[in-house]
Amino acid sequence: MEKWAKELPIAITVSDKDGKIIDLNDRSAITFSKDGGMELIGKDLLACHPPKAQEMILSMMANPRVNAYTIEKEGVKKLIYQMPWYENGEFSGLVELSLVLPNDMPHFVRTPKKV
Repeated sequence: MEKWAKELPIAITVSDKDGKIIDLNDRSAITFSKDGGMELIGKDLLACHPPKAQEMILSMMANPRVNAYTIEKEGVKKLIYQMPWYENGEFSGLVELSLVLPNDMPHFVRTPKKV
């Protein structure tokens, strides 16, 4: 993991174009510690997910696009943001960001400045 991302307080998981996990940051390793933490590097991303999620991952690998949603688990709300990453313009895999959302997070609607 890049030095700047290693200790970020969000989980970052990276796979290659074949669905093999190639990198995790510290928070991701903690989040997935019951599944092996850093030992997940080199493992199949699909093996870590239930069938419905496997379908979505396969679909995103065949037709690269963003998949974003929120979840709540044990009273903790999270934003899950999955996206393709590219190298030299070629699809190279998927990145998942998982961020804890505060229950009282404000929401702002910004209006564009008039030119």
